[in-house]
Amino acid sequence: MTTAADVRIVLSTLPSSDVAASIARTLVEERLCACVNVLPAIRSIYRWQGTVHDEPEVLALIKTTADRYDALAERLRALHPYEVPEILALDVAAGAASYLAWVGEQV
Repeated sequence: MTTAADVRIVLSTLPSSDVAASIARTLVEERLCACVNVLPAIRSIYRWQGTVHDEPEVLALIKTTADRYDALAERLRALHPYEVPEILALDVAAGAASYLAWVGEQV
């Protein structure tokens, strides 16, 4: 049985919805994650190579399991167009048992 302690939410910013959707489909098809939500129209302000940037991006919320995280992160790095992609994994404190089970079944 998959528990909250087994599930991870991975955050990654991407340059466009089309790029995010393509990567999301690959990750789901390869069973590296159960689901990816692509949130459009975020604005990222960050420093890169000594310059402050203000860019439109999209945010991908990727649901996976702890045991699939390393493979997911490796594949996401390979697919991601950025030189240094954002790949942050967050622990899940609690969740609906049926949803957690579904995540575990999909990866």
